[in-house]
Amino acid sequence: MPSSLISEGWQLSNAQVVVEVAGTLAFALSGILEAARKRLDAVGVCFVAGVAAFGGGTLRDVLLDRRPFFWVERAGWLWAVLLLCVAAMLFLRARHFTPTERGMQWPDALGLGLFAATGTQIAAADGLPAIVAVLMGVMTAVFGGVLRDVLCNEVPRAFNDHRPYALCAFAGGWVVLGAQQVGLAPPLALAAGVLVATAARILALHFGWRLPPWRDR
Repeated sequence: MPSSLISEGWQLSNAQVVVEVAGTLAFALSGILEAARKRLDAVGVCFVAGVAAFGGGTLRDVLLDRRPFFWVERAGWLWAVLLLCVAAMLFLRARHFTPTERGMQWPDALGLGLFAATGTQIAAADGLPAIVAVLMGVMTAVFGGVLRDVLCNEVPRAFNDHRPYALCAFAGGWVVLGAQQVGLAPPLALAAGVLVATAARILALHFGWRLPPWRDR
């Protein structure tokens, strides 16, 4: 195999690992804040954080038939999430910090962009059609948050707050593929997708952009 191809593959793999680590921790933090807001106990906080962090990537790996799952292959991530849970709970109690729904939305927006981009790129690397790769990125980005909200007895925000969520992930996925199509290096294409999806969600939250709800005639 030519050395240039080996180098490109190595860069892509490492870029994806960095993005998945960041996305996992961001979604774990969103799960911690939501579980704390619901006043769950320590086990509940850790469980919700773990489901939020690993749910979307696990669904992606199941659908792509990737074994072992990403969190099994890198078991150290489980320890990182557990330590984050312990540190966050101690910090929140020591500072008498009251988690709010708005506070949970910022790490959630970051996790959305990170997982949308890496999920799309991993699926595209497996040779899937563009629309399938993008939808795989959307599922990777959205599913962990859906499970988090269900466990916390909430209608998933991805479906009912009317602010663009999955649509932001969808846009980020297309940016990844478009950037690669015009010749941008895979790590840069990945970064572009993360930036677009995350920024779109943050702007939607800041300016109150809303999708029209279902209306009966």
